[in-house]
Amino acid sequence: MSEQKDLAARFEEQRPRLIRLAERMLGSRADAEDAVQDAWLRVSRAGDDGVENFAGWLTTITSRICLTELRARSARGESSLDEGLPQPEVVPAGATPHDAAEMADALSSALDRVIDRLGPAERVAFVLHDSFDVPFEQVAEILDKTPDATRQIASRARRRLRAERPGSATDPHVLRRVVDAFFAAARAGDFDALVAVLDPGAVLRADSGASATTIVRGAAAVAGNALMFAMPDAVLIPVLVDGRAGVIVTVGGRAVSLMAFSVLDDRVVAIDAYAGPRRLAEIALPV
Repeated sequence: MSEQKDLAARFEEQRPRLIRLAERMLGSRADAEDAVQDAWLRVSRAGDDGVENFAGWLTTITSRICLTELRARSARGESSLDEGLPQPEVVPAGATPHDAAEMADALSSALDRVIDRLGPAERVAFVLHDSFDVPFEQVAEILDKTPDATRQIASRARRRLRAERPGSATDPHVLRRVVDAFFAAARAGDFDALVAVLDPGAVLRADSGASATTIVRGAAAVAGNALMFAMPDAVLIPVLVDGRAGVIVTVGGRAVSLMAFSVLDDRVVAIDAYAGPRRLAEIALPV
């Protein structure tokens, strides 16, 4: 019994760190606490005989539990943001650097959004290595990949993260040109041109405020959605949404949607769309 109490005490010392790690992976405090409790049940049954690096062992167990959950979500088409996209910060397209500085909190939310968009392996590799300094060799064991393959997975995750950051290497005029090309192709009904401006792994999230966020994945699916909802008579007002290139779509002088674009290497990798009177009424639009 004393050995079990000692094991429990050692685990409790690690619990806050494990919850932070699991919350970053799963995007939910409640899900993180469940994952860590699951880890404790496994540890309590197995014991720690022969374990040399206790903290590292717990990291591996918790990460594998999170990876299993992320893969299950992916198979179900779910996301930790299914309850709705975080509240965006919208400013005119000509916002000054001072305006951008005032959006620090919103940009933190944007970072959480793009982490949520990563595939299960990308998310685990990025969080473990870049946020918690876990060596690639250990991450590779968790993912059942080689260290080189794991480095490539983490690199893909970083590329997607860069697409969300204002002030990145991408010229603002290039960002706007890509967004303009997207709308031109949609208005023309040109499916091939739409696919060409989209990254193969592009993701669209649509939040109407009335139900769970609609998630569309893949260039072909996103292009098909854009054609379905294209409005040739719409007027587009350029804005920045959490520092990203965006537009307010208006019809007859009334805002009908807000769209934010993440662009990398001249292609759209992600679109966040807010629509519907109730959802738009919650957002401070500069119009």
